[in-house]
Amino acid sequence: MFSNSLKGKSSPVLSIARLKSVLNGPIVGLVAIVLLFTIATPNFLTFKNFINILNQISIWGILSIGMTFVIITGGIDLSVGCVLGLSSMVLGYLGNRVGLPMPIAIILALFVGTIAGSVNGLLVTKTKLPPFIATLSMFYIARGLANVITGGEQILGYPDWFMMLSYKKYLNLFTITSLVFLLLIAVGGFFLAKTRHGRNIYAVGGNMEVARLSGINVSKYTMLVYVISGTMSAIAGILIASRVNASEPYQGNTYEMYAIAIAVIGGASLSGGEGSMAGTLIGAFIIAILNNGLNLNGISPFIQTILIGVIIVFAVGLDMLSRRKHGAASAAGISG
Repeated sequence: MFSNSLKGKSSPVLSIARLKSVLNGPIVGLVAIVLLFTIATPNFLTFKNFINILNQISIWGILSIGMTFVIITGGIDLSVGCVLGLSSMVLGYLGNRVGLPMPIAIILALFVGTIAGSVNGLLVTKTKLPPFIATLSMFYIARGLANVITGGEQILGYPDWFMMLSYKKYLNLFTITSLVFLLLIAVGGFFLAKTRHGRNIYAVGGNMEVARLSGINVSKYTMLVYVISGTMSAIAGILIASRVNASEPYQGNTYEMYAIAIAVIGGASLSGGEGSMAGTLIGAFIIAILNNGLNLNGISPFIQTILIGVIIVFAVGLDMLSRRKHGAASAAGISG
């Protein structure tokens, strides 16, 4: 599923028409669940609740940005939640236990996430390990290192200014956490849609061999997306430490599943070659609104997990159906 194939691949660059087609499903789904919860829950459609949803979504959303880059190339990154936890623990250990200034601890925590992403990229490009296996290995390595740092203990207590990153609201709307998420979505969207490097990333996922024959350095761009994913994980780790005023080894547990779900629900194809930041933003809101609406209606978290699984199956099924129709239309155009 996660490897590129020469057969049945879509065009290496996601066209505007194809992008609109891919986004139609997530947009319809988003509108449907908003209408459903608006009818079912009187206090759902309020400005305060919308801001609450935006803040809730930020950590998962930042992880899903990196995941989208990876999935576009036909890969997967199972390590994002564990790298989040490792980066958070490095931040806490250096800033709280060692006593380094927090800005330096933040930079070093970012560096750790970037290194983890680089190792993933090297395992995929140099040793030719399948992305599933390479990032599963990093999953365990990062989780183990996070526990080794303090023997599995939590690190509690950060400076007030650092905590306020996740609580102080600017313009009565946004926290720094939500602003970082929206900024990264915008930058990622511009990078993918408007730069040569973004087009090359789509080309790698669309058809790796064709991209290579076209002169694209496939290893370079494969490496790049895993580095981006690792860095996004570190940013999320720093921000979650600010939110809960603590670092602990199992922070980010199962978050990789939410990141994958958000990207896939937003239209990213596990076969590679498709995905967008607009779709990821929509997918993030679908997951967050679903959780928020079900919580407001007192639905069990276990039921929420089941529903997310059903939605993923539905989203992947729609993607496969859309690809078949797109492939058939392309074949008809060529034969005509």
